Amino acid sequence: MVGTAFKKKLAVGLAALVLATPGATSADTLADALVGAYNTSGLLEQNRALLRAADEDVAAAYSALRPVVDWTARINRTFGNSASANSGFRTVGSSNTSATYELSIQLTLLDFGRTRLAIDSAKESVLAAREGLVTVEQNVLLRAVEGFMGVRSATETVALRQNNVRLITQELRAANDRFEVGEVTRTDVALAEAQLAGARSALASAQGTLAQAQEEYVAAVGRRPDALVPPRAIPDIPASLDRAKALAVRNHPDMKKAQREVTVAELNIQRAKAEFNPTVTLNGSYGVTENFQSEAQSYGGNVGVTATSRLYQGGRRSALLRQAQARRDAARSNLHVVQVGLQQAAGNAWAFLQSTRAARDASARQIRAATVAFNGVREEAKLGARTTLDVLNAEQDLLDARATLITATTDEYVAAYTLLYSAGLLTAEHLNLGVQQYDPSAYYNLVKDAPHVSQQGKKLDRVLKALGKN
Repeated sequence: MVGTAFKKKLAVGLAALVLATPGATSADTLADALVGAYNTSGLLEQNRALLRAADEDVAAAYSALRPVVDWTARINRTFGNSASANSGFRTVGSSNTSATYELSIQLTLLDFGRTRLAIDSAKESVLAAREGLVTVEQNVLLRAVEGFMGVRSATETVALRQNNVRLITQELRAANDRFEVGEVTRTDVALAEAQLAGARSALASAQGTLAQAQEEYVAAVGRRPDALVPPRAIPDIPASLDRAKALAVRNHPDMKKAQREVTVAELNIQRAKAEFNPTVTLNGSYGVTENFQSEAQSYGGNVGVTATSRLYQGGRRSALLRQAQARRDAARSNLHVVQVGLQQAAGNAWAFLQSTRAARDASARQIRAATVAFNGVREEAKLGARTTLDVLNAEQDLLDARATLITATTDEYVAAYTLLYSAGLLTAEHLNLGVQQYDPSAYYNLVKDAPHVSQQGKKLDRVLKALGKN
């Protein structure tokens, strides 16, 4: 049967294309692509570094609970001339050199919670930054899925177009043969020639699309694609639209980040209010002064407690308080905006998935019907009951159906992973990818207490060296 021959030629054409692809020495799965994207993404590395910078804000805030110790060293040289009755009004020169060494300490005893609030605010900001990193991870993995399926779709389309060119070439050859014996007119030959030219144009366009898809794959995954293995199954997705929306609101990192930002804004209001209270500090110093001229030394120090409060600053503190309250209101409004946006995104992803599934099933039925029609028209043309145009049109219908199926199948996988993205589940942990997952708490645990010269500080130096940042 002609349909069987068509399928065999399509399979041979696809195999030939894969073998002819440069570097196609192994096969990559979708999981391989996701692993490559996770391990090579510069965007992930950038945001991990930004998260470590946010971790240091906690250390900087925590340091305010500790004393500030300064040392000072000064050398003074004094000189001059004087005239007095004691010297008979003669000008007498004098000079002296002295050195002072001083150690001073200052410790905040009471600031009505400003420092603790600053630490809590910095911690919440870190947690918000972690959620932002999860969003970036989801973006990276979704781009890898789209890149993988884009190359798969473009590869299959090129193979389909190549097979179409071969078939129309055969039809043109048959039309010429029939024209030579007077069975058809020159018009039939011209129709076949026009169809062949269109098929070659479509093939060139498909090859260009494949080249672009391969470049996108390189950007998303970090290497050129080898032969790509079709995914075995659609990933596990929420069972219903309501379930998808509920997961999006509860689990998506954008929602969690917005919630953390509300908490930060509320803490900043408390900090602004605490600025109206006084500050109590312990101050102490101890120093040595050495006079080189008289070879005398003096020692001394002082200890005291100081309470300070700013009485007037031109309304600055009140303005900062109102600003913090306005930012709190904005953060709460953003929480609502994010919730609505996530529900909409989940709804869109669900609708996209359902439509792609319907399109895939319809395309499969269309292919079956178009194959029967093409085979029948071709047999009827051999008997003179159909024209060359009828054959070409039937063949084009079958080609369009196969192309639609390729697109629908690709879109179904992308839609499924987009639905996971909208639910906050498109992560290396949830997908169980074979990667060394980045632990955002490892660095934080080393720096949160503001280590300096200590065993903890030495551990931090080793971590930074391992990261190549020191």
